[in-house]
Amino acid sequence: MNFNFNEIESEIYKRCNELLSLQKTDGAWRFCFENSVITDAYMLILLRTIDYKNENLIKRIADRILSKQSRDGLWRVYPDEEPANLSATIQAYTALLYSKLPPHTEESLQNAKQFIINNGGLKNADLLTKVFLAMNGLYHWPELPIDPAILFSLPLTSPINRYDISSYARAHFAPVLLMIEGKKKLTSSYTPDLSVSLGKSDQGSNIEDWINLFSLFNIRESYMKTKKENILSYIQNHIEPDGTLLSYGLTTIFMVYGLLSEGFDTSSPVIQNALNGLMNMFCEVDDTLHLQNSPSTTWDTSLMLYTLLEAGVPHTNASVLKGARFLLTQQQNKYGDWSVHNPDAIPGGWGFSIGNTQHPDLDDTQVSLRTIAQYCRTHSSYYLSYEKGLGWLLSMQNDDGGWAAFEKNTNRYLIGSLPIKHAKDALVDPSTPDITGRILEFLGNYHGMNQDHLSITKGVNWLRANQELDGSWYGRWGVCYIYGTWAAVTGLIACGVHKNDKEIQKAKNWLLSIQNEDGGWGESCESDTKRMYVSLNKSTHSQTAWALNTLTAISDQPNLSMKKAVNWLLTKKKEASYPTGAGLPGAFYIHYHSYDKIWPLLALSHYYRKYY
Repeated sequence: MNFNFNEIESEIYKRCNELLSLQKTDGAWRFCFENSVITDAYMLILLRTIDYKNENLIKRIADRILSKQSRDGLWRVYPDEEPANLSATIQAYTALLYSKLPPHTEESLQNAKQFIINNGGLKNADLLTKVFLAMNGLYHWPELPIDPAILFSLPLTSPINRYDISSYARAHFAPVLLMIEGKKKLTSSYTPDLSVSLGKSDQGSNIEDWINLFSLFNIRESYMKTKKENILSYIQNHIEPDGTLLSYGLTTIFMVYGLLSEGFDTSSPVIQNALNGLMNMFCEVDDTLHLQNSPSTTWDTSLMLYTLLEAGVPHTNASVLKGARFLLTQQQNKYGDWSVHNPDAIPGGWGFSIGNTQHPDLDDTQVSLRTIAQYCRTHSSYYLSYEKGLGWLLSMQNDDGGWAAFEKNTNRYLIGSLPIKHAKDALVDPSTPDITGRILEFLGNYHGMNQDHLSITKGVNWLRANQELDGSWYGRWGVCYIYGTWAAVTGLIACGVHKNDKEIQKAKNWLLSIQNEDGGWGESCESDTKRMYVSLNKSTHSQTAWALNTLTAISDQPNLSMKKAVNWLLTKKKEASYPTGAGLPGAFYIHYHSYDKIWPLLALSHYYRKYY
């Protein structure tokens, strides 16, 4: 290979300086959380529906949507998706009709229109798309045997209650429940007529998903009294200081619709605060304006600090100190929904977005603690922060031994088995190999825990039991099997599992078998929908770094495959914006603008530190 360790050292130094120069004055790092067009489309439709007077903003959002249109005139949620994505195409097509800006005419969207018709029209869209269309009077609300808002009136002792579905599903559907009973809709002079071009949407055979979703609420007649106030109370209690609903763009858009349908005026403080919160979620992408679903400031900052420290930047560095102080301000002290299933724990987690005060997640917590740990011995505030964060993280372990994303023991078989697309991915919050592996890696490398500790033993056993037959692990929040395998292997080794363990060697052989000829790794988002590894047929920076990091953790000496990977990371400086973050299989993927800066530096640093 055409490199030596001095070149690696020089590249690490160069990249560290570049990252340090990108820090903002408050100590944070800010990169765009770029997701699919759903947020842009729904935001544009909302603005038109409330007759928001800013044509330049409408145009810039429309330009963003058009910029993501494929050459065939359709929309995809990842570049190599075949065929195109029906729901994304419906979202984009409908939003562009709302924009009524030239050249956004039906003539320029003929391929999209025909594709939608040929694929069954609106009735074959995913559930969230049909819900939003119904909120806008573009799809028919179903006839349901009961008011599904009953979910928010059932006591915690009932067989099913609102805390049995995932926190993110609760937040999305609470506003919907304000509208569904009265079949409410919000329309305006901009509302297009989709019935002629896209066919009837109210055929009874097309509402199975609706019935399946709400059938679990039909429990006993004694619980049938529904109080809309319970839903309004939930919404109001989950509004963040920035006006958003749990710091998500889509939930906030849904909230605005729900509250307007309940009689709130557009000029009311809660609506105006929500709109302001949404406006602050925009980021610039290629001269267009994109609505991030959940700006990743805390996540990016914690990852950046962890990586810089691993790369050798001292913890006394002024920028690192400033970043650490920022992380201290983001630690949460509220008892959020997570406390329902974990009532004895003290708050102490971190959330994904800046301003998130009540919806911590376990992945942000473990990576934030890596930086906080550097200052524990000399600063009492960091020590107290670390102890609270560590205690909360350990308390959130599921009974099955793994860790989930947001809550504890929120994986009811009944809900996850509903015959609804994405039920297991959206309606429940189960243990996952990526979260479990990353937490184990933190606990092992930063807190010195091993299998002598019951929590570690349970976590290790859960990972062993959930390895795929080919030796990989599935990654829920990244793309996909490379991501999960990296997290699982590094977690197992950090907790004392030997590198020659059969599960570790099986994972190593699998990784080596899928390396590309150019020395890198690349995995398609299609893996996520097929639930099996699918090659991207090109390499990406993030996935190459994850694979190299995994092999570095396993190997006593670098082999040729690893050297080829290092060479690829050193020489391939630019990368197309292929998403390597996952939100919902087949529906929502993320291109983290920070990832091609963070993960290669981390992989090169670990390689250099171990072998030089």
